[in-house]
Amino acid sequence: MNDLSGRLNSVSFSRHGDSTSSREERPSYLSTFRERLQPKILDAYTNDNLAALNRRDLAQHIGQMVTTELDGRNHGLNLVDQRNLVTDLLNWLELCAPPAADDDRPATAAAKSDGPTPKAPPAAATAAELPKPKRDVVSETVQKMAPAVQSPSRVKAEEIKARIEPTIFERMDISAASLLERAELTEQLAEIAREILDENQIRLNHQEQQDLVELLLDDMLGLGPLEPLLADEAITDIMVNGANQVYIERAGKLELTDVRFRDNSHVMNVATRIVTNVGRRVDESTPLVDARLADGSRVNIIIPPLAIDGATISIRKFAKKSITLDIMSRQHNVSEDMATVLKIASRSQLNILISGGTGSGKTTLLNALSQMIDVGERIVTIEDAAELQMQQPHVVRLETRPANLEGLGEINMRDLVKNALRMRPDRIILGEVRGAEAVDMLQAMNTGHDGSLGTIHANRPREALTRLENMVGMAGINLPAKAVRTQIAAALDLIVQISRMRDGMRRVTNITEVVGMEGDIITTQDLFTFDFEGENADGSLFGTFKSSGLRPHFASKAAYFGLERALLETL
Repeated sequence: MNDLSGRLNSVSFSRHGDSTSSREERPSYLSTFRERLQPKILDAYTNDNLAALNRRDLAQHIGQMVTTELDGRNHGLNLVDQRNLVTDLLNWLELCAPPAADDDRPATAAAKSDGPTPKAPPAAATAAELPKPKRDVVSETVQKMAPAVQSPSRVKAEEIKARIEPTIFERMDISAASLLERAELTEQLAEIAREILDENQIRLNHQEQQDLVELLLDDMLGLGPLEPLLADEAITDIMVNGANQVYIERAGKLELTDVRFRDNSHVMNVATRIVTNVGRRVDESTPLVDARLADGSRVNIIIPPLAIDGATISIRKFAKKSITLDIMSRQHNVSEDMATVLKIASRSQLNILISGGTGSGKTTLLNALSQMIDVGERIVTIEDAAELQMQQPHVVRLETRPANLEGLGEINMRDLVKNALRMRPDRIILGEVRGAEAVDMLQAMNTGHDGSLGTIHANRPREALTRLENMVGMAGINLPAKAVRTQIAAALDLIVQISRMRDGMRRVTNITEVVGMEGDIITTQDLFTFDFEGENADGSLFGTFKSSGLRPHFASKAAYFGLERALLETL
């Protein structure tokens, strides 16, 4: 494998690890605030019983300390910077703080995702020797789905906020307030809140007043009750089902939270704020929309009359840390040999289609594969809502546009693919292939744009080919089935199937090579498969990533890039 490491040195993996600073320029004094807050947070953690809190409540307390530290300072940090500062401090605390005597907090994302998969029983073990679950699965499931309990000060602040918020907004010039810096707005908001509390003879301690101001600021500048969830790096998905039900996904499992909105109008206000920031709208004429947050998180919104029980918001959070194939190998999403083959495939400019179900990790795997693209290549990405994290310097990002109020001006994926062909791209990357744009993508792959990548919703590699064939038919082109399949076989080199399994773990279950045609049938061969073997006592699944031992059809392409020997050694 020394040959491979030598030849792939031109694409350094170290620069793709924690690349936050390369993706966005942060104020140089952000580290100053972090260093100033660390001893205070550690002291509070040790002496104020914060060790007993779960991660979300701990994030809220750290957020309050950050707000207090920034008050009255011309810090220049925007909402995303402050949220990232809270996350950085929370992760730092969990790494360096002494554990509580009876630490019953949930495991962090790092503990769940980066740690080794529990060891499977020996291969020779019989079914009778396998460990049996010693737990009440139903009770555990109910307990996991129960909402977490907020801190008492936060609960009281929520109650008081609902009572005084209308009065606060009556006394403030909202349009003028939106132009203020966060620190100045915080000071003015705290002063008005104190006046109203005194008038209504409401007594709050210092912590409750801080919680109240933070909640009001989240409503005015951020996404209201969702802000603490967005600050928690362990959460990957946020699902708002109306005003009274908010679910999250953590470590691949769904959990019900205690987050609530005032009413359906409050949910609509948050939804409108999200889409307005990206130049879109959501109303009765456009009741569903795809958008993104300032940090790159993907958002889907659907409102009444299509959503019967109230506005529904689904947020796929933007990962701060870029996932590489090496990290996926350490997390047992793939084996080391599979990661090596995928690196070679991407470096050898194969046309790769990533197949999987919703939330299976297709985009994450696409980002990991894209990191092998040479920095000298021109990349054009095409998405409905931009979320890909390209690390190369020469990237053109294209995003679709919905129709206006008159039903005109729509720019769809197919329009963008056609335009991309005129932009002299080395590689075209489609966030998701879902319709007639499949025709243009296949034509691009067949006309010299090698190394193109895309994702598709399908449960198996063979099903992905069938779906692709059906999408070509959606373009209204009347071609014989054999002609369509011939074009698909000529265009595609590799299909990578990824699945989210019932233990919450994402695993690449198939690496399948498209070989060619036999009669009217597209022929394929599996290079790697994942064979499920059983379940450990803790509920985690185990199995084996197996190589078929077959010589890859793309070995000649790998040879062109000097990687054939490394490829054959791996298999």
